[in-house]
Amino acid sequence: MFPAMTLTEQLVTQASLLPDPLLREALDFVLFLRHRHERGEDRDLVHAQSVVLGETWDNDEDEIWNDV
Repeated sequence: MFPAMTLTEQLVTQASLLPDPLLREALDFVLFLRHRHERGEDRDLVHAQSVVLGETWDNDEDEIWNDV
């Protein structure tokens, strides 16, 4: 039995099936994701959402969902 492919291997396999125009688009998207991650925008977005939605998430009526 062969071990499961890693995410990187899956990405490379799927990318190799794309025609060049779509491969260029995929590369642009990957570079965008790397740039956004390096700038910390993901963390900023998560923090902003939790601040804004804090009162909505933290209320007595929804207390039952805290353990789900």
